[in-house]
Amino acid sequence: MKTLETLTFDNRFARLGDGFSAHVLPEPIDNPRLVVASDQAMALLDLDPVEAQAPLFAELFGGHKLWAETEPRAMVYSGHQFGHYNPQLGDGRGLLLGEVYNEAGDHWDLHLKGAGQTPFSRMGDGRAVLRSSIREFLASEALHALGIPTTRALCVIGSDTPVWREKQERAAMVLRMAPSHVRFGHFEYFYYTKKPELHATLAEHVLNMHFAECREQPEPYLAMFREIVERNAELIAKWQAYGFCHGVMNTDNMSILGITFDFGPFAFLDDFDANFICNHSDDQGRYSFSNQVPIGQWNLSALAQALTPFISVEALRETLGLYLPLYQAHYLDLMRRRLGLTSAEEDDQNLVERLLQLMQNSGVDYSLFFRRLGDQSPEQAVAALRDDFVDLKGFDAWGELYVARVSREGPVDQDLRRVRMHAVNPLYVLRNYLAQKAIDAAEAGDYEEVRRLHTVLSRPFEEQPGMDSYAQRPPEWGKHLEISCSS
Repeated sequence: MKTLETLTFDNRFARLGDGFSAHVLPEPIDNPRLVVASDQAMALLDLDPVEAQAPLFAELFGGHKLWAETEPRAMVYSGHQFGHYNPQLGDGRGLLLGEVYNEAGDHWDLHLKGAGQTPFSRMGDGRAVLRSSIREFLASEALHALGIPTTRALCVIGSDTPVWREKQERAAMVLRMAPSHVRFGHFEYFYYTKKPELHATLAEHVLNMHFAECREQPEPYLAMFREIVERNAELIAKWQAYGFCHGVMNTDNMSILGITFDFGPFAFLDDFDANFICNHSDDQGRYSFSNQVPIGQWNLSALAQALTPFISVEALRETLGLYLPLYQAHYLDLMRRRLGLTSAEEDDQNLVERLLQLMQNSGVDYSLFFRRLGDQSPEQAVAALRDDFVDLKGFDAWGELYVARVSREGPVDQDLRRVRMHAVNPLYVLRNYLAQKAIDAAEAGDYEEVRRLHTVLSRPFEEQPGMDSYAQRPPEWGKHLEISCSS
């Protein structure tokens, strides 16, 4: 295991030069202190977990100190925001401190969010507040535990620095990690600003650093784009299967690696609602839960446009055509597993769609339904869940279809069925009201609830003694929390 002083840096993106980013030093926050840290994320850097308790840890990730080998850079990019092109965005409150590589040879960007103003801050103060930093930390680590590709979060550092949003709050910094922080918007920026040499340099960098296997293909950039399409189809299938709403699927919030990126007004579904809008600022519902699938394709089309200097339009269009079939295959496979099915039948999609419509009409808790479905035999589970539905006749009809569908797979030991279903159906998810309770405590100076919630969410599929309160349906107030982009 390494110490903070012995991390090894290799700042590959910084070496691309000033055309891609600006050199900026972080602005320190007052009285930096550890709120929460992820041992699992630290392990990705070969970093000993005890290092989080050292004063140097809070100083480094609170902007007070830097490694000699780091070269903090604010990245420039553009993007489509709510469908409208914004010609220049960029890291307005975050800095890519550097890239650490571990003993396995993996590179990890260290990206400090809330590090102060940059040339791309526009009218912003460059700060992140404690509540948004806690939400990003918890979401990053919770999604990873569910098996959903995502950026990781090393820690949250709190402070006494005042910042103004709707009211006065305290600044904080969250250290985000990913193999790359290149977004769809990076390619859009160099395409629309007509900088062909820098555009080509970016494409070559991404291909070499993150899609090296594609170099073996006859058309490397086409192979890379196909991989990006495939990864995003699988990612969004996992979002939909587990009821995760991103909230701001702008192209500048889409990772070139197909991982969940930039957490703002996200939410997990409580009661199932296909039309759920988690972003209070999204008046038109562009990024509603059900719209995430077509928006994923829309964003890939925007990326495809920015890749036309390297790939023919016909090839791009053909590759984009793979997105929906790939998404549907991944999604249906996941939903079969959530239903405890191990084989495929032609009518399975109808079985899933009928269930979701019944859940929608009755306000059934999305996560708990699937968890309880695996607690007993199919017949017993259907009988136990029946009272959650308003349309009893409709649910009874679905239950008969479901029991018959399971029986066609042959006899299954109930203990094995329970283990198999519980391994894919979480007992604990990051509900907004749980995050809010942890945030309220943290804003009052008590970080224990944030740490406890993080611990519970790191093992979402395992029943944890004494943690029953984290597996309950939310109270009514918890279903109606307003979350906006400032969150």
